[in-house]
Amino acid sequence: MRKKIMRKLLIVLLLLVNLFFSNSALSQNNKTLNAFSNQIFNGKGYQPLASLKWKFKTEGRIFSSPIAQNGIVYIGSEDGFLYAVDEKTGNEKWKFKTNGAIHSSPSISEKTIYFGSFDGYYYAVNIQTGKEIWKFKTGGEHWLGEIGLWGMKPETEYMEDLWDFYLSSPIVYQNGKTNLVLFGSSDGNIYAVDAKIGKEIWKFKTNGPVHGTPVIDQNKIYIGGWDAVLYALNVENGKEIWQFATGTQMGFKGIQSTVAVADGKVLFGARDPHFFSLDAETGKLNWKYDAENSWILSSAVIKDNTIYVGTSDTYALLALDLKTGKEKYRLKTNGYVYSSPAIAGNTVYFGDFTGNFFALNLLSNGKEFNSVSTENRKQFAASTLKNDLLDFGYTAQNEDLSIYDNNKKVMDQFYRLGSILSSPFISSNTIYFGSADGYLYAYNLEK
Repeated sequence: MRKKIMRKLLIVLLLLVNLFFSNSALSQNNKTLNAFSNQIFNGKGYQPLASLKWKFKTEGRIFSSPIAQNGIVYIGSEDGFLYAVDEKTGNEKWKFKTNGAIHSSPSISEKTIYFGSFDGYYYAVNIQTGKEIWKFKTGGEHWLGEIGLWGMKPETEYMEDLWDFYLSSPIVYQNGKTNLVLFGSSDGNIYAVDAKIGKEIWKFKTNGPVHGTPVIDQNKIYIGGWDAVLYALNVENGKEIWQFATGTQMGFKGIQSTVAVADGKVLFGARDPHFFSLDAETGKLNWKYDAENSWILSSAVIKDNTIYVGTSDTYALLALDLKTGKEKYRLKTNGYVYSSPAIAGNTVYFGDFTGNFFALNLLSNGKEFNSVSTENRKQFAASTLKNDLLDFGYTAQNEDLSIYDNNKKVMDQFYRLGSILSSPFISSNTIYFGSADGYLYAYNLEK
């Protein structure tokens, strides 16, 4: 009898030890900050946007999302620099130069910040000094493109996809002695490199460029790419666990969004155009939401069994039921919503392509919100927008949109508004976001 009791006590002890180490690994992972795994912030009730605290000018458009820690906010710019900016004053602390545009958002682990650049390298930089620790060379970073894209003219010309906005953003995985940085690349690979020295540990080959950002949950990495497939891989060795292929419509395909994981579900949008809920263990489809021919590039955030995610051509922030995918309500904006939302308290924050930034009361069913505009939007909205709404044909002014260069001109005019593709970050009752006008904005939140 005593032996049986001792055996049971030993089993309980082993379970407790296992639980302790599991929680230690979770604790280590929580030390890592990145723009997409931290979309829910501390907050109270509804906090609308208040006054502009400061704005910081870079020399290029900003697609990267900011991240803040210990009084410093970090962001990359198309001018090739990663900036460290004082949260209180908006003054530059340091900047780190690469040889390409930075459309990757940074992640922080301990005293190191990680990010990628169009120069073909992923970097590890000391967060305090801005000095390089290591850099890892991929097979090259580039925009998605093809000859005669979508049938546009001239048919023999190579055309970059004008709606491919981001590079993959690195995330850090720590578990015991394992310390990895994981990211996708335009060369078609998903990489895991040693976080301390930048040495390749494993890579997984896909069938297209990977500009999506990985998410880790339960020792699985989830990431999608331009081959329109979502992959679930073992984070320790890169072995495939399952894959899920999204569809194509009129040649439009691909996954740019980052997944959200909640209640055993993997949730993400695609160009095909749907928003998907998959079983996290098997990759089987639970449900899919028809996005009305609207791409979903925005990454979802979930609170109280509701999914919040942006759409392109329907200009909306959607609120979907987590279990069923049924639409609860939508907030109609003025243009594409590619910015991924952030939630604090009962407020969801996000930007649109026309340079408006919104704060929506989650308890109002889409009825109560306020917004601010970029300086460029105030200046150029009247000449660019139709009835204050994005309208491709109107801005094209009767130009032939079957010609690629005419589409590029329209997109450049849209960018002039200060389009917001950067996802917000909240720290010290201040919200930060970047804009295509080259500014990093800091707005106070109402208390």
